[in-house]
Amino acid sequence: MKEIKFKLAGQSYTACVEEEKGAGALKVTLNGQTYNVEIDTAEHKIPVASPVAGAPKAAQKGGPANVNSELPGTVTKVVAQAGQHVKRGDVLLVIESMKMANDIVSEVDGTVQRVAVSEGANVNQGDLLVEMVADFVAAEAPALAPKPAPAPAAAPKAAPAPAAAPVAAGANVVTAPLPGTVTKITVKVGDAVKAGDQVLLMEAMKMENSITSESNGTVKAILVEAGAQVQSGQALVELA
Repeated sequence: MKEIKFKLAGQSYTACVEEEKGAGALKVTLNGQTYNVEIDTAEHKIPVASPVAGAPKAAQKGGPANVNSELPGTVTKVVAQAGQHVKRGDVLLVIESMKMANDIVSEVDGTVQRVAVSEGANVNQGDLLVEMVADFVAAEAPALAPKPAPAPAAAPKAAPAPAAAPVAAGANVVTAPLPGTVTKITVKVGDAVKAGDQVLLMEAMKMENSITSESNGTVKAILVEAGAQVQSGQALVELA
């Protein structure tokens, strides 16, 4: 067996070459990935090698997974720190925008390289918030293209969303500041709330937004339910 060490694009590789019994056959192991190759003695060319069944998958380092701001606002809390390992969905920082607290979360498992903003900073849409590198991922061996699946049957048309409950003119209501999806109702009819208290959570622009009351009162009616799609300005909770 012959061992060869080399570098390619700054990355180190180790290759072990073992001649198989029989003319023109080699077994090549490159960084843990084993290939059976045949040598074309006439042309002195090595054809594309195919992975040996059962050989381990090589590991590849994940690429950058930087987090940018989805909307303008003010950074009110920084949770992540340089060098911290986070999982997909972990909160990195909080941005206040349009009177809502928006949790900025990681979309991958990875390591924080640098937090580019500090508490109190004003950011614009597209500004860099956190530099991250995704975790190592397994490189999949090339596979034969699957046969095309039969075309799926046409999905039934979705039922129209129920009409919003009517609200009396001049009523004290909490409205949606932007379009999105209601993910959780955090109050119930009869609850007393103060200005700034959370009444529900809403997902918009890939962020979870805390919807709060702007005045003191008692919950008279909840006009939406979890999972409902709402539009900007739509009444969500009526207060007495």
